[in-house]
Parts: sequence; structure tokens; C-alpha cells
Amino acid sequence: MSDREFILVEHLTKTYRLGEVEVHALRGVSLSIARGDFVAIMGASGSGKSTFMNILGCLDRPSSGHYILDGVDVSTLGTDERAEVRNAKLGFVFQSFNLLPRTSALENVELPLVYSAVSLEEQRTRALAALRAVGLEDRIHHMPSQLSGGQQQRVAIARALVNTPVLILADEPTGNLDSAASAEVMHVFSGLNRQGITVILVTHETEIAAFARRKITFRDGHIVADKNSEGANGNRH
Repeated sequence: MSDREFILVEHLTKTYRLGEVEVHALRGVSLSIARGDFVAIMGASGSGKSTFMNILGCLDRPSSGHYILDGVDVSTLGTDERAEVRNAKLGFVFQSFNLLPRTSALENVELPLVYSAVSLEEQRTRALAALRAVGLEDRIHHMPSQLSGGQQQRVAIARALVNTPVLILADEPTGNLDSAASAEVMHVFSGLNRQGITVILVTHETEIAAFARRKITFRDGHIVADKNSEGANGNRH
């Protein structure tokens, strides 16, 4: 697999059964995403974008089709194997920051490493480096309640970084933020992307999607638009 096909999705379908009703969330989706790309996924509620992201994040399996990540056909893996892929390759950022309220920024970032084979000293070193990468080295001992919304989301991004992922998946990462904090967070994503990390985010805001180099729009389980944006905000700064 070439770097141009870091992610390869072929004829992906996902069907849910709700009682007697079948819901076709994805209907034969195919695409490839290059290593180091920055992609925004858009679409109305029920369009299939969240289902697609859940499959990319190894949180769900397709009903049919293939999802190949970095040369591995993830769609054929069992639950434990998919968990290994998530831990080794993926970082997640959500709309709600999901920080432990009585735990410092540094300790929140260390959490993904607690059950790993990494030494305590290495955990601290990695967490400090991740907080430095998002510009919060001067807030490491602050509790979430002492941080602004934008700072809390940057802690969450640092937590996603601490396992050195090759792919960050962000689901409406600016949904709880004002415009200034949203721009702050998106500049962090842009900086990480310039360092070579592939970023895929779900958003309904065109201003946020403008930071990405590529915008993919879902409707009724299909991709209805796939556009490159050479003048993306994330590439201007």
C-alpha cells in the first residue's frame, strides 16, 4: 500500500436493524485517504458520517466491504484486535472534552498510558511533550475547572497525542466552543497535521471545514461531494 492509500475503504456498507426496520447507514462507500492528509467529513444528521467515523475508529465493523488502515484490513479483525489497532495507531477527540474533573491536565493526559508497559517516568515525559505540543506547558497542574473551554479541548487533544498516533479522529471538536476558541483549537490541529499526523474530523460548520485540505460530504449513506481545498485555512499560517 502506498502513502496515497494510507486509508482505503472499498464498497463499505452498514445496516442496522431497529425492530422490524432496516436502516442503511452506509451504502457502498469507497474512498482513499493519503497519509498526512487533513479531511473534514460533513453531512446532515442521519447522513452516515458518524457511522463512517465509528468504522474508521475501529469502534464498529461494516456489514460488508473492506476498511484497510496502513496495510491492515481492519474490517476482518475481531474485537480484541481492533482494540489493539485503536491503542497503537489512533487518537480520539470528542465534542465533550471527557476530562476527569478532579485530575490535573498532566494526569488527564497520562491516563491512556496508565495500563501500558511504559514506565512512570516515560509516562510523565510523554504527557509533558504532548501538552507542550498544544501550547499548555504552563497549565500542567491546572484542574479542568481552572481552564477555558478551548484549553480543556487542547488537553483532550494532548491526551489523544500521548500514544503517538498516526491518525487523529475528531468528532465535532469545536461543537462546545465559541469562535475564538474554535479557531485556537483548529490551529492546533493544523500544526499537528503539518507535522505529518493524518487528521479526519466531523463538523457541520463550514468555517471549521475550511481548515481541512479536503472536504467529503455524506448524504443518505452515500458520498455526494469530495473536494480538495488548496487554500485551506490550516495551510495559511
